[in-house]
Amino acid sequence: MTTAREQILQAVRDASGRGEHTADSVEQILRESEMLLDGIDICRPALRLIDIVDSFMARVSGPKVGASIDRIASLSQLPTAVARYLAANAKPAAITLQPTSPLLGLDWVAAGVTPVRDRDDGVVVGLARWGIAETGSIVVHSAPDMPILHNFLCSTHIVAVPTQRILRHLEDYAEAARIAGDPAPRNACLITGASGTTDIEGSLVKGAHGPRELCVILVDGVVQV
Repeated sequence: MTTAREQILQAVRDASGRGEHTADSVEQILRESEMLLDGIDICRPALRLIDIVDSFMARVSGPKVGASIDRIASLSQLPTAVARYLAANAKPAAITLQPTSPLLGLDWVAAGVTPVRDRDDGVVVGLARWGIAETGSIVVHSAPDMPILHNFLCSTHIVAVPTQRILRHLEDYAEAARIAGDPAPRNACLITGASGTTDIEGSLVKGAHGPRELCVILVDGVVQV
């Protein structure tokens, strides 16, 4: 028995005068899609600096994004970098960790930082999947080891970003995720700076819909995300 879905698709095919795609028609579609991408680099904005990591750092710390930025040689140095940020900003040395093995395996106690249970309005430390140099954005996927509310309920969000996962432009993210074999997440968050709004009298208010502060810590070397 023909399903309703098949009936609808057949009606579309009949109305368009097309039947099932042949090998030749598929090749034509591929050629046409490639033609749409010709000259796309002309449309892409130039990065602020030649080096992609330097450009990402400049964008993150610039006035439009306004986040803090730091850089470390390896993930093992992350607890010390987090402790340094907390001390410099007079914050308690207590954090909620994204429950992913690369972060859980670090020695936080030696750095004087105490992991605690989930806390609203506290400090959350997480690990981003990608960084985007064009916008200074970080990309976080929901997963069993990435509770998505960690990105919204904290007052201070500290995010480690592997330098080898920084992309040039926003549209590069989808292709990079496909090549990396990332499963499609239920939620993909592109975070650009701390939460803010200028709805009332044009005055910028931080923390309107999420964290009031964002600190991005770049991590050189190989990081398993």
